[in-house]
Amino acid sequence: MNILVIRFSALGDVALASIAIETILRANPSVKIWFLSKPFHEPLFNEDKRFQFIGADLKNKHKGLVGLRKLTKEILENTQIDAVVDLHDVIRTKILLHFFRKKGVPVYSFNKGRKEKKKMLNGKIPFTKLTHSVNRYLNCFQELGLNTSLKNGPWLKTNENINKTKKQIGIAPFTAHKSKEWGFEKISKLIEQLTEFEILLFGGGENEITKLNQLSEKNSNCKVIAGKYSLKDELDIISNLDLMISMDSANMHLATLVGIKVISIWGPTHHYLGFGPLMNEDLIIEINRKEMPCRPCSVYGKITSSKQEKCAKKAMNKISVDTVLSKINTAL
Repeated sequence: MNILVIRFSALGDVALASIAIETILRANPSVKIWFLSKPFHEPLFNEDKRFQFIGADLKNKHKGLVGLRKLTKEILENTQIDAVVDLHDVIRTKILLHFFRKKGVPVYSFNKGRKEKKKMLNGKIPFTKLTHSVNRYLNCFQELGLNTSLKNGPWLKTNENINKTKKQIGIAPFTAHKSKEWGFEKISKLIEQLTEFEILLFGGGENEITKLNQLSEKNSNCKVIAGKYSLKDELDIISNLDLMISMDSANMHLATLVGIKVISIWGPTHHYLGFGPLMNEDLIIEINRKEMPCRPCSVYGKITSSKQEKCAKKAMNKISVDTVLSKINTAL
């Protein structure tokens, strides 16, 4: 069976999609997958004779309705797909599904669970653990009659021959939504207590890199990774860490993808909504809902009211440096 799978963004979500794809390939020897995404994401996937990455130029060649129609035509001319699986479910992918459907190709779209997440956030249904995003992805392939048994990672093969003189801890302080950040001051105090480790700092963008450089200048055991390496090289570096410390962000999923222990710090969001670090839930740091019943106040970290902002700040402020240090000792 030849399957086209679509997931354009974001980095963490594509990393989770990579886990699903590797699961399908391992469990179904007769399946071949073409994965359609942004070219930047290609290093998230293993090289395999049954896997092919298709990079979409969504800002130019494949922009808009005309571009998406052109992309559909290109794919149909260069592949022999039996089905299309949409792991994104946004307007752009809905349009692509429409074009493929018109050409007689069966299409499948995953269920994001938007309604149940919203209801749980608003207290309209009991607070229970919802289906993880990876399992939601795999449910799509179940509809095709495939084996979707999820095995333990790592799911991505990387270069494991990086030399190091002492244990390395990666720290990724930033997120797409500021509400999910523990705070730069606490990160700085944490690093001051980790002098026996080499600290590798992860992030992206000019502003984040500037702040990370400030940390590195204050602490001789710190090295800034952000902005200096390709995604493939960063994944190699992460795969050689002894531990990653991350917010609820993409780096949490990248560490999971390559089989590295990750301590994740959660404030306004909650892993019960389906975005937790697979195989690393015992290393989650958060304030218990018995103490803070307002948690979670957001699904993804987007804050839309003063009430949510107050809850997010309080949830992060209550997590102490000593709490994180204790979890590091447990992890190592």
